[in-house]
Amino acid sequence: MSSSGSVLVTGIAGFIGAAVANRLLLRGEVVVGVDNLSPYYSPALKRARLAQLEAMPQAPQQLRFAQLDLEDGPALAALFAAEQPRAVVHLAAQPGVRYSLEQPGAYIQSNLVGFGHVLEGCRHQGVEHLVYASSSSVYGGNRQLPFSEKHPVNHPVSLYAATKKANELMAHTYSHLYGLPATGLRFFTVYGPWGRPDMAPMLFAKAILAGQPIRVFNHGRMSRDFTYIDDIVEGVIRCLDQPATADPCFDPLQPNPATAAAPHRLFNIGNSQPVELLHFITVLEQFLGQKAIKDFQPLQPGDVEATAADTSALEAWSGFRPQTSLELGLERFADWLHQWPEFVTDQTGS
Repeated sequence: MSSSGSVLVTGIAGFIGAAVANRLLLRGEVVVGVDNLSPYYSPALKRARLAQLEAMPQAPQQLRFAQLDLEDGPALAALFAAEQPRAVVHLAAQPGVRYSLEQPGAYIQSNLVGFGHVLEGCRHQGVEHLVYASSSSVYGGNRQLPFSEKHPVNHPVSLYAATKKANELMAHTYSHLYGLPATGLRFFTVYGPWGRPDMAPMLFAKAILAGQPIRVFNHGRMSRDFTYIDDIVEGVIRCLDQPATADPCFDPLQPNPATAAAPHRLFNIGNSQPVELLHFITVLEQFLGQKAIKDFQPLQPGDVEATAADTSALEAWSGFRPQTSLELGLERFADWLHQWPEFVTDQTGS
């Protein structure tokens, strides 16, 4: 940890952003948070996450928050100039695979234009390290499991995935042209307390507790590398503390997609233990104490049948490998649901 300079966290009111900010505050960092509190899902949940951060004893001295859109280039540039962060953790994005089929423009503006403004801020302020969120969705039509950073990612099956791959290419270019150390993290299906209401764990829990049917896509024949939020945060922090460097063994005649001759790296963060959807539901039922009513549906456009992470590169780089079991993660998730029932019964409020 550096003794001076703040860490700018974009998407601080989001699921992963709030958890990362909490960890940074606990270890004494000054955190500058940015979020536009988008209504894509309940702003009430986002404000509640912020309130949890603001209630921390460290917050008055260590936490500053700015509500703005990353697409507003001048406003973001002014924030970078005023705060001069030493590092940036970029987690803001327009999320969701299926929504990208309906509103592609939102993804182009937030995930491409907004990320371009973040890169410009890092370049002009001489940021020491940019850590940014990519996604397991970049593997797209790849059927070679487990997914490795060494695999090509040339066949995205959703615009969301395409924007995440574009982010990796954009960051690499800034690393190459301007020497910006940048690390892209491909997250695999994150779940846990304070999770997103548009993702399967929360959707399933809400329906089960309400006695309503849950939609089980691909007739349950799907598997996901569900990754508990604490493991994601640990991976982010470990990578943040070890800025990307050029790979001295990079061979331009046989290029490794995971590394570069520039200071740019890519890592998977997943649990490396894929779980079938029906098993996930069974364990969730156990901790909620109620049975699910299952409505089996076909595979949806933009979805993939299976994901599985090869995390050996992350372990070699940082010494960390995600390891929270599904049972422990879902038990903690269920405990949170019982403590905060308002976010189960009201997913769409403002």
